[in-house]
Amino acid sequence: MQSGLVLLLAMALASSSNDGLALEDSGLSYDYKDALGKSILFFEGQRSGKLPVNLVGGYYDAGDNVKFVWPMAFTVTLLSWAAVEFRHEIDSADELNHLHIAIRWGTDFILRAHTSPTTLYTQVGDGNNDHQCWERPEDMDTPRTLRKITSDSPGSEAAAEAAAALAAASLVLQEVDSNYSTKLLRKSKSLFEFADKYRGSYKDSCPFYCSFSGYQDELLWSAAWLYKSRKDIKYLNYVVSNQGWSQGVSEFSWDNIFAGAQALLAKEFYGGKKELSKYKTDAENFICALMPGSSSLQMKTTPDSSNLQYVTSSCMVLSAYSKTLKTSNIDGIQCGSAHFSPSQIKSFVKSQVNYILGNNPMEMSYMVGFGSKHPMQLHHRGSSIPSIHTHPNKVGCNDGSSYLSPNNPNPNQHVGAIVGAPIRMIISTIRDQITLIPSPQLTLMQRSRCFA
Repeated sequence: MQSGLVLLLAMALASSSNDGLALEDSGLSYDYKDALGKSILFFEGQRSGKLPVNLVGGYYDAGDNVKFVWPMAFTVTLLSWAAVEFRHEIDSADELNHLHIAIRWGTDFILRAHTSPTTLYTQVGDGNNDHQCWERPEDMDTPRTLRKITSDSPGSEAAAEAAAALAAASLVLQEVDSNYSTKLLRKSKSLFEFADKYRGSYKDSCPFYCSFSGYQDELLWSAAWLYKSRKDIKYLNYVVSNQGWSQGVSEFSWDNIFAGAQALLAKEFYGGKKELSKYKTDAENFICALMPGSSSLQMKTTPDSSNLQYVTSSCMVLSAYSKTLKTSNIDGIQCGSAHFSPSQIKSFVKSQVNYILGNNPMEMSYMVGFGSKHPMQLHHRGSSIPSIHTHPNKVGCNDGSSYLSPNNPNPNQHVGAIVGAPIRMIISTIRDQITLIPSPQLTLMQRSRCFA
């Protein structure tokens, strides 16, 4: 679900451009204002139910009918991060209120899932049964199994990410609804205490979205957001005393959050908190691992395999860090013998975003509804099955599979969705590496069926 962030990155790209919300590249013009609106519209399409009724609400995961709090919270945190870093650009496109609504829809659900100081519901629905059925959310009759973490069965990663989401959203919504913002902050602190006091990995109690990187990254990430939200010295002391946890990484994802925490804390370093120098060093090592031309490059572009969620989330870090360097009057970072200015880092992000929006060998946008050529067959239940307005009869568990024909477009266009990748591209990524999308001169398989 977090792949939709690419259009928020569009606003990041416009943040210091002279050409506003449209960027011309290789003769192509991309309307980022349009992309931003479509991106936020995507989140409306992922909504579940009407609030407030028990654990109804929140967002469905990808094209499924299951709700997973951990990746959902990660999405909310990144939406809030974009709102914090690029508020002016998003507001100038008249989309800030829509973004606030998308954030609040997620935080409302997290609040309801945190039912006691030591309880957080982390899943609604049964992933195994859901994956065996292809039916609309309105028709689903698979078990709505609930899973939770407690002091006896902890999952620090999920609790800490939920804490980060609430803290980040609290910062975003402070001027909009101060009472709600205060509530978010209070609940964020409760979740952080739960995650930190009852440490235990989520991999020990989950069937889906299990942890591979441990919980230290999420604890640093949530403490960083708690400090950023109100400048409480308690959380600054926490990240300083635990900076030994920070490590060099080449991935930023829902499971491995180190790079995000490092970027946040590096900004505090440049703001005068020199005791955070390790985070600055680690953040720049992350950038050096991604930048083409770097002597410490670890991630290489590839001609036929990618997972766009890793691309867009990594680009979010690069965009935010480029802005930090510029506003701090830093001329760039050193990667061995190579030096990269803020504008060079942003240019690389632009190349990735432009590729996704159509500057690629297929000359095809990977955002549904954007451009003249875009994916028409998402791996998405609600998109692929006719709506209840045109097909009021129930579509049973096994009946919906007939709508997965590769020859027909989806009857419902899920505008704003960023597909995971064309079918020729890999669906999963090796845990210890990410794959950036290929450079334009490389060739992709000419197929249009895509996965959301």
